[in-house]
Amino acid sequence: MKLSDRKKKILQIVVDDYIATAQPVSSKSITEKYMKDLSSATVRSELAGLEELGFLTQLHTSSGRVPSIEAYKLYVAELMDKSDLSLQEVGAIKDAFITRSNNLEEVVQNTVKVISDLTDYTSIGYASHNSEDKIVKLNIFRYKSSQALLLIVTENTLIRDRFINIPTEMSDLQIEEASEIISKLFVGKKLGDIVSFGQAFKEELSSYREIFENVMLAIEDYVINNNSDIVLEGENKILNHPEYTDSEKVKNFLSVVTSKNKLAGLLAGENDNIEVSIKIGGEGSTDMPSDCSLVTATYSASGVKIGTYGVIGPLRMDYQKVVSVLEGVGQILEDILKKKE
Repeated sequence: MKLSDRKKKILQIVVDDYIATAQPVSSKSITEKYMKDLSSATVRSELAGLEELGFLTQLHTSSGRVPSIEAYKLYVAELMDKSDLSLQEVGAIKDAFITRSNNLEEVVQNTVKVISDLTDYTSIGYASHNSEDKIVKLNIFRYKSSQALLLIVTENTLIRDRFINIPTEMSDLQIEEASEIISKLFVGKKLGDIVSFGQAFKEELSSYREIFENVMLAIEDYVINNNSDIVLEGENKILNHPEYTDSEKVKNFLSVVTSKNKLAGLLAGENDNIEVSIKIGGEGSTDMPSDCSLVTATYSASGVKIGTYGVIGPLRMDYQKVVSVLEGVGQILEDILKKKE
């Protein structure tokens, strides 16, 4: 059923007011604060109609109404007003990046932190592993008798904390020699090309085939899997919202944000642009609690995907604020990275 303009306006008021106050919205408060030209009886009738259509619920017969999941979906699709960031907020975003945007790891950390700071919600993100990224340095260092630390520096980031297995009988001198040979083969090449054609180098490394294959596995894992690079900020901020005085809700929320696999699943498959995606009430995912929403955006600069970032929080999320922050961060980050090229 198509809603009348008046019903849409009243629904927008209910959602905005409930987001701001966390209190059920009554017909009296609507007429006193927003629609003084209508009688309370008229608004009460419209609220009852919206409830019948499944957009509102009433916690108690004597209380006001609260939005349903369907109300939030309609709100973000049609009713939500766009808002601009304040000069102070724009300044905070620029300060987060202007001197610290040379390394992709720092970009991810700064992006997630500034989003959480400005929205007061839990923010998540990961950097895209660009297969076009070229290796500029590669070293292998013995860590234990059967394990070595693989250090790879690319044009955009540092691939660190990668341990590979090595034959226990290998001497330090042999490890150093293998490191030099693999480095000469891989430096200057794109990660994607190494993954695609790496096995062609096997003959040149017949003496060090095992260590070579383990380096290849580490690079393939880096290019294909983003789970280890999930960054989280402000997970405790969920406790700032009155809905989460319920310990069971908190437990459900933490079960998601403490699992890198679940977070990676939530962020996967987003479009490669700044257009914002909003998933409400576990929509399209079995991993997200039904009392949560997820707002995400994937950022790019000069056609290269930078990463996917988002905010996870209660259904009663300030969607207007979150969308403006995600769009603002994406645009400013893109502008800064383009200037550095």
